[in-house]
Amino acid sequence: MIYDFRSDTVTQPSSAMRVQMAQAQVGDDVYGDDPTVNQLNCSLAERLGFAAGLFLPSGVQSNLCALLSHCQRGDEYLVGALAHTYRYEGGGAAVLGSIQPQPIAHAHDMSLALSDIREAIKPNDVHFARTRLLCLENTIYGHVLSLEYQRSALAVAREHGLATHLDGARLFNAACALGCEPSAICLGFDSVSVCLSKGLGAPIGSVLLGSTELIENARRWRKMLGGGWRQAGMLAAAALYALEHNVTRLKDDHANACLLAQGLEDLGLKVDPPETNMVWCHPQPDTLVRLHAASATAPFRLTLGRKTRLVTHLDTPTEAIHALLDFFRQALQ
Repeated sequence: MIYDFRSDTVTQPSSAMRVQMAQAQVGDDVYGDDPTVNQLNCSLAERLGFAAGLFLPSGVQSNLCALLSHCQRGDEYLVGALAHTYRYEGGGAAVLGSIQPQPIAHAHDMSLALSDIREAIKPNDVHFARTRLLCLENTIYGHVLSLEYQRSALAVAREHGLATHLDGARLFNAACALGCEPSAICLGFDSVSVCLSKGLGAPIGSVLLGSTELIENARRWRKMLGGGWRQAGMLAAAALYALEHNVTRLKDDHANACLLAQGLEDLGLKVDPPETNMVWCHPQPDTLVRLHAASATAPFRLTLGRKTRLVTHLDTPTEAIHALLDFFRQALQ
């Protein structure tokens, strides 16, 4: 058995999920005829407090469609300098939409200081790009933004007439950590992107949520970007299964992350206290050499570095945590 701690994107569809996929009713989603896709869009929109939803192949495309729907050429979006929409999406908004990103440095808790947001907003002057959108991310690198902070940031955006988008790739992890309904995290945002192929365990897909008008614009962008589905109901069925069966169990992933973090700390390693399902470990150079050597033949998939990320998910049960701790213990000896 090989356990993969590189990311929560590596999860495998369960047997029960595969059965639901095989039995799904399908149609052509470009025509709006796939009943299972329509069910996913409507049910998640209602659950999270939006008028409409749009099923897309990936979180990157979902975020990009949101940015393209909110902004025009020459517009600007404010975003964290380490945020996924700025750092890890190939510069799509700038390349494909002529939308300028304005990165803002993160505070220690991964929030964006309200004063920095205000300072980044450009005056109404022909010399500057038009600041149109504030993008936040929750969770971000496993850290959770509080509801109080979100409300404050949204108030700043409204004060200056900015639209708002939330990259909620791990929205349900954030809700689990905060002990609130996922809809509470979405409250006040003009659009939210939710990934279904991370901790929730579906094989593919994200849903963009927003107003009817925004989603219709996003549907047009999705088509231009090559993301129009045909018989996607089988994939939507997996997402529906994940939303029904794999949300409440996220607390197990968080508990396993705490167990792993404590075990690594007991071995003398520097570890950041996990807030959700990500453990950040900081091995010394000599320790890292030993870990790299030992990992070549170990039954684990790991991304080792000076800042090592270990991610727990539905395919890393508690016995996998103990096995990984044994690996670290033996490597350090």
